[in-house]
Amino acid sequence: MFADLDYDIEEDKLGIPTVPGKVTLQKDAQNLIGISIGGGAQYCPCLYIVQVFDNTPAALDGTVAAGDEITGVNGRSIKGKTKVEVAKMIQEVKGEVTIHYNKLQADPKQGMSLDIVLKKVKHRLVENMSSGTADALGLSRAILCNDGLVKRLEELERTAELYKGMTEHTKNLLRAFYELSQTHRAFGDVFSVIGVREPQPAASEAFVKFADAHRSIEKFGIRLLKTIKPMLTDLNTYLNKAIPDTRLTIKKYLDVKFEYLSYCLKVKEMDDEEYSCIALGEPLYRVSTGNYEYRLILRCRQEARARFSQMRKDVLEKMELLDQKHGHRVPAAAPRVHHVQVLQRLLRGAARRRRLPHRGGPGAHHAGLWPRPR
Repeated sequence: MFADLDYDIEEDKLGIPTVPGKVTLQKDAQNLIGISIGGGAQYCPCLYIVQVFDNTPAALDGTVAAGDEITGVNGRSIKGKTKVEVAKMIQEVKGEVTIHYNKLQADPKQGMSLDIVLKKVKHRLVENMSSGTADALGLSRAILCNDGLVKRLEELERTAELYKGMTEHTKNLLRAFYELSQTHRAFGDVFSVIGVREPQPAASEAFVKFADAHRSIEKFGIRLLKTIKPMLTDLNTYLNKAIPDTRLTIKKYLDVKFEYLSYCLKVKEMDDEEYSCIALGEPLYRVSTGNYEYRLILRCRQEARARFSQMRKDVLEKMELLDQKHGHRVPAAAPRVHHVQVLQRLLRGAARRRRLPHRGGPGAHHAGLWPRPR
C-alpha cells in the first residue's frame, strides 16, 4: 500500500521524540533474539517491537523495548516490507544480527489516561467480587486476578485480628496476675508477723513456712512476668510493625498489578479495534500514521509488567520473612515454659497447705503444727 505511493505519509508522533540507533544481538540456541514485531505494510508505515520476551538476548541486552521502531536489519532497509518478511530476514541471519531502530522516548505518564484509571477501578472492584457476581454483571475477570497473594492478605488480616485479641487478653491477664502476686506478698508479710509473735514454736514455724511459701509465689510470679514481657513486646512488634508493613507492600503490589492488567486490556481493545477496521477495509488513522498511540501503550505495558514482577518478588520475600518470624517465636518461648511449671507447682503446694486443718479442728494433732491437748 505505502510502497506504491510517490510520497511519504506524515506520521502523527503525538509529540513523542525518537532517537535512531543500532544494536548487535547474539542469537540463542533456537536462532531467536526474543522479540515479537507488529505493524508494517500494508496498513502501517512503521514496523515496531510489540514485546520483548524474558530471558532472551534482547531482554538481557536491554537496548530495545516495546514500541521501538525497527528501521533495518544488518544494514538493509525494511521500508515497505511486511512483518512476516522482516521476521524472515532476521531468521536468515545466523549468529549475530544487527537491528537498526528508532528509540521511542516515551513518558509513561502520557499513557496514564482516564481510560486506564477507570480500568484500574474496574479491576479493583472485580477483585473483591465472587465469580458468580462478576459473571452476572458481565464483568470479565483477568487471569491475574486469581492471585494467591490476595488470599494471603486476607489471612494476614485475620491473623492481625487474632493477635490483637491475644495481646489485649494477655495484658489484662498479666495485670491481674501482678495484682495476685502482690496479694501473695501481703499474705506472706502477715504470716511472717504472726509467726514472729506466736509464742508456740510449732505454730510459729508453720506461719513462717506459710510466709515463705507466699513470698516464693510472689517471687516466681514476678520472674514469670519479666519472662513473658519480652514475648508480649515481640508480639506487639509483629502486630504493629511487621504486619502493617507487609499489608502496605501487598496493597502497593495490587495497585501495580491492576495497572498492568489495565494496560493489557487496553492493548487487547486496540488490537480488536484494528482488526475490525481492517476487516471492513477502513484502516485506522492512528495505524496509517505510525500507530504511535498503540506503541506508547505497549511501552507502558512493558514497564508496568517490570514493576509488577519486581513488586511481586518483594511481596513474596516479605511474606517469607514474616512466616520465619512467626515460626521462630514458638521455639523462643520454650525456655519460658519452665517458669510457668515451677509457679504451678508452688501454687499446688500452697493449695495443699491451705487444706491443712485449723487449730482445734478434727485431726489437728495429725498435722504436727499444733501441740496435742493435755
